[in-house]
Amino acid sequence: MIPTPPLPTSPTNAVTAVPPAASADALAHFEQAFRFETDCWDVHDAMSSGEPGFVLVDVRSAALYAEGHVPGAMSLPHGKITEGKMAAYPKDTLFVVYCAGPHCNGGHRGAVRLARLGRPVKLMIGGITGWLDEGFALNRTA
Repeated sequence: MIPTPPLPTSPTNAVTAVPPAASADALAHFEQAFRFETDCWDVHDAMSSGEPGFVLVDVRSAALYAEGHVPGAMSLPHGKITEGKMAAYPKDTLFVVYCAGPHCNGGHRGAVRLARLGRPVKLMIGGITGWLDEGFALNRTA
């Protein structure tokens, strides 16, 4: 027989002090997240297929891109995302952006710029840090 763990008796810490959302609300929230984010494993799998269905964009500086980037990614620093640079792509092209990792908001900045231009966009959560954590290699051009 597997023992049942004891249930918490009272909210005594920062985790339990705020009650969790109802299951239906949690389901809606987490399902919605997939519309905005993808992860390194899924990007790797899609890129390996040869037909990923999106354009992968490294939004870090050109120098950091040269030091190491996800294979198949193009370099376009978030501050240089403009309508002129996006004009080469059909309006319904999905872009997946990433930056250095969870400590970096460059991916979010790039996603905001693309969304403001009316472009479909997702964030590859984890960025370069997550990519390396999964054991995937980087390409270097430096």
